[in-house]
This record gives sequence, structure tokens and C-alpha cells, in this order.
Amino acid sequence: MGKVSTTILIVDDHEQIRSVLRSMLEQEAYEVLEAANGTEMMAALKAQPVDLITLDLSMGKENGLELMRQVRAHNPVPVLLVTAKGSEIDRIVGLELGADDYIVKPFNLREVLARIRAVLRRVEPSPSPPADLAADASDGVIGFSGWTLDTRARELRNARRQPVALTTAEFDLLEVMARRPARVLTREGLIDLTKGPDSAPFDRAIDTLIGRLRKKIEPDCERPVLIKTVRGVGYIFCPQST
Repeated sequence: MGKVSTTILIVDDHEQIRSVLRSMLEQEAYEVLEAANGTEMMAALKAQPVDLITLDLSMGKENGLELMRQVRAHNPVPVLLVTAKGSEIDRIVGLELGADDYIVKPFNLREVLARIRAVLRRVEPSPSPPADLAADASDGVIGFSGWTLDTRARELRNARRQPVALTTAEFDLLEVMARRPARVLTREGLIDLTKGPDSAPFDRAIDTLIGRLRKKIEPDCERPVLIKTVRGVGYIFCPQST
């Protein structure tokens, strides 16, 4: 029997905010869990599978970034950060730790819902390959420089066939670039391709993701040969075919 609902875990120390988010999400037929602190969050994650977490970085006595680190150390579940206005550094660090997106308080409930849906869509397999799918990826598998990217299983394996863990955002970005080898892609273009044109433009988020990917797939992330920077423009993916 298939799963009948999508489960979202709200992590916030303000009961009123949790209540408002729960009400909105339940109206949209999501199953909702709540956690007021890190202990409750980890207990909820151990108790049952969760499809997405909304995580407030301003958690009073607890460090929201440390909670993000704990989540990513044990679970690849997508995470939507909730941050305070003006806390760009926290957003950047959160993205570096593996968050998939963020929203700034005070937030509009419709925007929260839109961002949750966008992240969940990125986790779901595409119903059909895009028109510009590379010829060697017709079966959903893209090979490059000894790596194998399975876009249907959403899995990356190295030359020794060992799986390499990627967050949802990292996988989406690598897939976008792997499908468009030897093309210069602007930061704005990458944002549109990975998140959609309605996403908030945040160039540093793309730079952060590129840095994370380089650490995982480059022989030397300080001297990248797969994902090269095109100064003042964006990036270009330069694989060797396999």
C-alpha cells in the first residue's frame, strides 16, 4: 500500500508559529508533526519517516545551525530554513550545511507553501526527460569522468561504484549542469533551472552549492576541472565522457 500523505516536521520554539503553519499545511492535506526543540526534532525523525523539515534558525537557547548540522549528519531529508530578516550569514551557513531553501521572517503563508511545494517537487522524479537531455542519458543515467549520475534513482556513484551522498539541492544542481555540458550557465540561469523563475534571487546560494559539489566530485576542489568558474558570468561543466 502506497504512502497516502506527505509528512512535514515543523521545528520552532514558538507555539503560535507552529500552530499557524500546522493549520495551513493540514488544510493542504499534509500530515504535520511538531518539535519545539532539538530533542523533540530528533525524536520525531527517529519515530517515522519525514518528507520535509521547516527549521527555524532562531531557536532561543538552541543554535538553529547546530540543529541543521545534526539533521544533515543523519538524514538526507529536505530542509527549508526559516531565518530572520537581515541574517544573510546564517542563510549562507545553513545552505553550506545542506539546507535546500530558506524563507525570511516575517513570512507570507502562501510563500511558505509555495517554497515547500517547490522543494518537494525537486525531490520527486521527473515524469519525462527534458527536451535537451544528453544522448547518453536517455536511460536516466549520465556518466562523466568516472562518475555515474542516476537521475531516476537520484543517486551519484563514484568510479568504484560507491554511492556519494548529495542533498536535494546538490543533486538538482549537478543534474542541471550534467545535462548541459560545455555550456556557460549564469547564476540566474541556474537558479531558474533548479528552483524556478519565481524563486528569490540569491546568487550566493548557487556559489555555496557549487562549493559543496566541488568538495564531493572534484579531484582537487581548490583547482576544479569539472565545474569551472567563468569569471563575471557563472559556471561551466567540463566532464570527460565515460
